[in-house]
Amino acid sequence: MTDRRTTLAGRSDDPTLAPLRALIDRRLAAAAPVAVVLVALSRVDIVNAAYGRSTGDALIAAVGEAIGRIAAADGALLIALGGVEFAIGVSGDVAATQAIASRLTERLAEPFTIGGIRALVGNRIGLASLLEGDDATALLRKAREALTAAKSSDGTTLRIADPDHIAPLDELAVDLHHAIDRREIDILFQPQVQIATGRITGVEALARWNHGRRGAIGAETLFAAAERADLGVALSDHIQHLVLARAASWGKSLGGLRVALNLTAADVTRPGFANLFLARVDASGFPRGRLTIEITETGLIRDLGAVGALLAELRGAGCRVAIDDFGTGYSSLAYLKSLPLDYLKIDKSLTSDIDGSPRDRVVVRGVIDIARSLGVAVIAEGVETEAQLRLLAADGCDYYQGFLLAGPLGETALAALMERR
Repeated sequence: MTDRRTTLAGRSDDPTLAPLRALIDRRLAAAAPVAVVLVALSRVDIVNAAYGRSTGDALIAAVGEAIGRIAAADGALLIALGGVEFAIGVSGDVAATQAIASRLTERLAEPFTIGGIRALVGNRIGLASLLEGDDATALLRKAREALTAAKSSDGTTLRIADPDHIAPLDELAVDLHHAIDRREIDILFQPQVQIATGRITGVEALARWNHGRRGAIGAETLFAAAERADLGVALSDHIQHLVLARAASWGKSLGGLRVALNLTAADVTRPGFANLFLARVDASGFPRGRLTIEITETGLIRDLGAVGALLAELRGAGCRVAIDDFGTGYSSLAYLKSLPLDYLKIDKSLTSDIDGSPRDRVVVRGVIDIARSLGVAVIAEGVETEAQLRLLAADGCDYYQGFLLAGPLGETALAALMERR
C-alpha cells in the first residue's frame, strides 16, 4: 500500500493553524472568497544524505522563503507546519488562488542554491476554495484531501478539491463502519520482479475498498477514512487477516511467492504487537520465511529505537523487513542507520524521471549505492518503461514493480500471469 497511511502535519484541529482558521472565519463572516493551499516537499532526505542535515535544513528554509515571497506578493497568509509542509490562506477567488498555486509550481521546479550546492525539491500541492455550506474545518479538510490525492498521483503535482469527485471523508468514515461487515474491503497483489532473472519472486499486498456507491477507492483514502472513523487499528487487523488467509491458501502457481504486508505507524506502537502479529501469522498457516513486513517511510513515528526493536524482533522470528516509499520523507538516512532492513523500496517519484533527467539518475544511483553498501536489497517502484528498467539494471537495482509488467492484480489474474511466465 502506497502513500495510504500518511498523517499530514497541520490537521484541521492543529493549533498551529489557528491564524488560518481565523482568516477563514473572517472571510466567511464577510461573505468573501477564501481558499487554502497546502504544500508538501519531498526529496529533502536525499540532500540530507548527500550533504548533511544542516544543508537539508537550509534548503527547507530557502524554499520557505521563496513560498513566503509568492504568498506575500498576493497578501496571502503563510504558515510553516513543521518539517516539509506549508499552508497558505488566500483571500481571493478560485482564479487568484490557482494563479498562486501555478507560481508555486513554477518556482519549486527550479533549483535552489545552498552554500554553492544546487538542489531540487519535489513537491505536491493541494488546493481548496470555500464553497457554500463550508466552514473553516471543512475547508481545511478538503485541502488536506486534495494534497493526499496529489501525493498518491503518479504525476500530478497540483490537485484541486472537486466536490463532485472527492468524497467527503466524514461520509466515507460513516460508510467504513459497515464496509468490513459487507466484505467491501478487498486485496490486490502487485508483482515484484528480480531484474537479473526476470522472475516474479514476490508481491505487495494492496488494499482496495469496493464502495457500493463510489466504486473502487484506493488505500490512501481508505486509511484516511479509517483514521477519521477511529478505525485504523481495526482496519489494519482486518487487512492482515485477509492477506495472510489468502496467501496461505495459494496453490502451486503462487505458492513460492514472497508476500509484502504493510504495517501502519499505529501498529508498531501497540504494546505487545510483535507477539500478537506473529501469532496471527502462525494461525494463518502462512510461513514466516515468505513474509516481508513493509513500513512506509512517511508513516514512521519519531521513536526509531522502539520501531527498530520491534522490527528486529519480527526479523529475528523469520520475517523480512522493508522500508517503503523511500525518498518521500524527511529523515531517510536516519532510518537506514537505525532500522534492521532487508529491502529498500525507492519511491516512484524518484524512478519516474530516471530516463529523462540526468540529475534524477544520479540521485537514484546514489540511493542504490548506499543501500548496497549496507547489505540492503533495492526494489524500484513505479517502473513503467523498458528504458527505466535498463537504467535501473545498469545502476545495480535488484528488483522492480510497476506497470511495465503489471499493476495490482486479483489472484486469478496473478496466477494466470505466473503461468504465462
